[in-house]
Amino acid sequence: VQLVESGGGLVQPGGSLRLSCAASGFTFSRYAMNWYRQAPGKERELVAFISSSGGTTDYADSVKGRFTISRDNAKKTVYLQMNSLKPEDTAVYYCNAVWLTANYWGQGTQVTVSS
Repeated sequence: VQLVESGGGLVQPGGSLRLSCAASGFTFSRYAMNWYRQAPGKERELVAFISSSGGTTDYADSVKGRFTISRDNAKKTVYLQMNSLKPEDTAVYYCNAVWLTANYWGQGTQVTVSS
């Protein structure tokens, strides 16, 4: 089982990034997918959720209206489009796959928002 995140980097405030998480080794289309983030000295927090079909999404209040989660089950990939980025969005971003008792994590990708 692998979840591999990519797309992180350094961006100026107000900028955009698109994170991707490529899955392998399990039946991706069965799994709900989440994006979490963890800033230095803080607990990991749930940023966005998408159901297995993609029909339901939900977001943390802090990112509503700025971030969009989506998925392509044919490509076994989940995305997080991040717009209007703020310095407080700086964190390591992790994707997470959940189905029944199965729970898988990626290694994370760093997002730094700074001028």
